[in-house]
Amino acid sequence: MALVVIVIFVAIGPLPVIGLIVANVVVPLLMCGLLFASLAADRNEPPRFKHLLMVFAAPVSAQFAVVAAAVTATVIESALAWSVAGVNMLAPDGGMTDLAPSTIMMLYATDVLVSLPFTFVAMAALFDGDAPGRAFASSLRAFARNPRPMLTLGVYTFTLLLAGLATTGIGLVLGLPWIAAAQYAAWKDIYGVEASGGRPPGEVG
Repeated sequence: MALVVIVIFVAIGPLPVIGLIVANVVVPLLMCGLLFASLAADRNEPPRFKHLLMVFAAPVSAQFAVVAAAVTATVIESALAWSVAGVNMLAPDGGMTDLAPSTIMMLYATDVLVSLPFTFVAMAALFDGDAPGRAFASSLRAFARNPRPMLTLGVYTFTLLLAGLATTGIGLVLGLPWIAAAQYAAWKDIYGVEASGGRPPGEVG
């Protein structure tokens, strides 16, 4: 599943306009497949390739919440990258081809940090059936009330992303599932979800 996400992003991401759509709509939705796979593993069920597409069986409102979280994070990240480093993150190549490695690392760290408050939007919308506004509010509260473990999750995510970049993306085949599993585990811990936690789209009331 991670390989499919990576291939789609690498193949289409650099394209003008459509690449921006893929990065902020298609990839975030497909990444939810790794959350569904984590849910299946938590239930002692084998993760399957079909989990990659389960998000498209979810209510449109839940899919909207996932995309809205990704777009919100991208807008904030882009504004910060432009103001701090003069980098246009909305450009087809991300505007980072000529940047120093230290600047690239700083931008990725900013990316991870900005995304942390929206970590649980997808799970609140997909597994708990929350409306988009409630999913956002729930995720923001969880982040505000648990800054230390959330920052630890951020460091873990950043480390795996750096490992993926250092291996020209190959390491992300492992890194992306590990990040999703860590996010799922954090959701269970912070929200007090039982071992059978979460509900797939067909079971959302």
